[in-house]
Amino acid sequence: MTVRTVAVVSAGLSQPSSTRMLADKLAAATVSRLTEQGVETQVVTVELRDVAQDVMNNMLTGFPSPRLAAVIEAVSTAHGLIAVTPIFTSSYSGLFKSFFDVLDSQALTDLPVLIAATAGTPRHSLALDYALRPMFTYLHAVVVPTAVFAAAEDWGTAAGALATLPDRIERAAGELAALVENSRRSTQVRDPFALDSSFSPTGGF
Repeated sequence: MTVRTVAVVSAGLSQPSSTRMLADKLAAATVSRLTEQGVETQVVTVELRDVAQDVMNNMLTGFPSPRLAAVIEAVSTAHGLIAVTPIFTSSYSGLFKSFFDVLDSQALTDLPVLIAATAGTPRHSLALDYALRPMFTYLHAVVVPTAVFAAAEDWGTAAGALATLPDRIERAAGELAALVENSRRSTQVRDPFALDSSFSPTGGF
């Protein structure tokens, strides 16, 4: 059976958080779709609040702690990524952005990504398309067409309503699963300190 790894990055700050709840629902729906296609899936969930200090230290020193390095490797070598952030001041949270800032600029190249966000009101839903989508496009990721936004009221949407949260979750999960299943992306970690060429002399003296 084919095995794929899906990394889930949640930038929720509270515990429990609606951001983590949305991340879990997206992961479960994606795994379900992949299972239907005979694809075994391993899910690696990252709560950024647990490595917040490590992220800041990395930004100051340029080097990740062993704990953050393991998180970065898990995300960089995944076959798919689900990235969920709360919306603060009309955009992604500072912790969410800082984590992706410390990644190597090529770490997410060709990686299928499902973007999602939570906020108190639907007014912030456009942040997915004017903030998150451009950031992942800049990082050369492959962002699925359907982004998922959940306002506080969405968790209680009546069944049968147009474009309910479960509908959006299923649609986005289906798009991500299709990309993950067919991905030919290399999952080898690129060493950011590796030299492009050797300093050793190639000729004789």
